[in-house]
Amino acid sequence: MKALLLKDLYNIGHNARSMLVVLLFLAIAIVPTSGPVAYMVMCGVLCAMMIVTTFTFDEASGWTAYALILPVRRSRLVLAKYAALAVFCTVGILFGLAAGSLGDYLTSDGPGMAAAPLEAAAGALVGWAVAFAMGGTAIPLVFRFGAEKARILIVAAFVVPAALVIGLGGLLQAAGVTELTEQTLIALLCASPLAALAWGAAMYRVACAVFARQEC
Repeated sequence: MKALLLKDLYNIGHNARSMLVVLLFLAIAIVPTSGPVAYMVMCGVLCAMMIVTTFTFDEASGWTAYALILPVRRSRLVLAKYAALAVFCTVGILFGLAAGSLGDYLTSDGPGMAAAPLEAAAGALVGWAVAFAMGGTAIPLVFRFGAEKARILIVAAFVVPAALVIGLGGLLQAAGVTELTEQTLIALLCASPLAALAWGAAMYRVACAVFARQEC
């Protein structure tokens, strides 16, 4: 498992510099206009989408066919992808938190996010949950259609989690919850990573089922 994870991390290292440049340019564009929290979420989502790039490397090198002759179960190969996704999301959120806080400090008159640690923590939790849910939805699509063919369909990885969030908001409104107390808001924010992990577990089972039917 560790070796499978390190393989993806080593491969994606070739794209680290270009991704860093993209994230820095986005910081200049997003932080002054939309704020550091929006930038943090964007960093998490962009880094989560790097999981698709790992599939591209695998296809180019013929890795999957080689891996299947090794004493490694297919479910472990799928699990390694979700582990790599969790790492990408965490790195993206932490980078977004650091760069967003610095950009907010430089562009605002006050201390910026340093004066709102609860807001920063909430943004980090929600951003990680959104990024992981989107990336987790993309993985079964890539296993089914391949990295290149699935790129168009990956828009579903953005639409489905967003639709779930909107649906949750509708349910709360239908239940008469129009204003959230601070305790309820904190509970929802803390539960968001758990909900994302539950969604990832469901997508993991789907990906395993798809991958089990493939002939490589």
